[in-house]
Amino acid sequence: MNPRELLLNSFQVALDAADPLKIVPAHLPSPPKGKTLVVGAGKAAAAMAQAVEAHWPAEANLEGIVITRYGHGLPTRKIEVIEAGHPLPDQHGELATRAILARVQALTANDLLLGLFSGGGSSLLSLPIAGISMEELKDITQQLLLCGASIQEINMVRKHLSAVLGGRLAAACRAPIHCLIISDVTGDDPTHIASGPCVPDPSTYVDTLAVIKQYAINVPPHVMNILQERSQHAGDETPKPDDPIFRNVQNRVIATAHQSLKAAEHFFRTHNISSLTLGDTVTGETREVAKVYAALAREIRHYGNPFKPPVALISGGETTVTVKGRGRGGRNAEFLLSLAIALNRLEQVYALACDTDGIDGTENNAGAILTPDSLSRARQLGLDPVALLNDNDAYTFFEQLDDLIITGPTRTNVNDYRIILVW
Repeated sequence: MNPRELLLNSFQVALDAADPLKIVPAHLPSPPKGKTLVVGAGKAAAAMAQAVEAHWPAEANLEGIVITRYGHGLPTRKIEVIEAGHPLPDQHGELATRAILARVQALTANDLLLGLFSGGGSSLLSLPIAGISMEELKDITQQLLLCGASIQEINMVRKHLSAVLGGRLAAACRAPIHCLIISDVTGDDPTHIASGPCVPDPSTYVDTLAVIKQYAINVPPHVMNILQERSQHAGDETPKPDDPIFRNVQNRVIATAHQSLKAAEHFFRTHNISSLTLGDTVTGETREVAKVYAALAREIRHYGNPFKPPVALISGGETTVTVKGRGRGGRNAEFLLSLAIALNRLEQVYALACDTDGIDGTENNAGAILTPDSLSRARQLGLDPVALLNDNDAYTFFEQLDDLIITGPTRTNVNDYRIILVW
């Protein structure tokens, strides 16, 4: 198997480790005396719903609604799948969320709320608090996504603009709650995954206002007034960890980046290639992280330290891109372009970086692949790698090289998968 095939196959192994159809069944609860209402949101929501239907007892009462991104739906029989906007919320998500909230509020103590949540759920499960419009929520979300804030900071704001996130969906429910969660955030804390609809929220409106100020988010004056007023009244806060509403709530993370990285690590070892997982919580500015990885690859290639080639350096997490240019491309393509420049045509070093949801940023690619001759081929085509990086235009770089990786919707999401193969 050549290096390119190894990279692509390892990515598939990582995806398989987070496939809802394979991992959901083992975590399903027993049916209640009453009915089971399935609700969910995220890029994996439709696949998770399919898995529930396939393994739920035929005689048990099952119904529900889940929301997923456009193009990520799947056929179901009892659980309605609604497609809506991501990464920016829209009216379809708002209408579906209103329907979910109404059905959750109608449950009794004899019923069960089965939650299915994954990355992307924050924008899909979109119902603004009173006084804030969907257009205002969309505009604030767009600013947050472009400013370089971490996903934890972004979700902190989303929770406090939402009527259902940050534990508020659980607060509306009288039935026991059992949530299955696929993590797309570093640290796998359920409060940050899909902004924790059924999870206690330790953050506050004061914290939210601090994030808005730190990143100079342009918020309409009346929205700022709402946030400031709510910050002064404890009764307006999201439910906190000591709230009794969580006594009958279970939140179970069933798939993580770490599991996928370990599966890839095992894959390389079965092919007699040393492998090292550098962590599933890598954060920081994308292009700067790439420079650190390039230095490590150079040390291995030139000096066999700390490992002799061939060796696979595997990592996950979610880096950030502070967008200053007008180009196209998500954090994975930008990581690879920065890595290419830092490696400067270093021989026998290959790399792949992809988002496990199949979407790098807002583009149609999951990521891209880098080969030792990528810079040489780019310059033959008249491309300027540094200029493209400065314009946040890594998509064009890899598109011209025919090295984009396009998977279509994977219907899972355990964040980014990066592999550097020193051959």
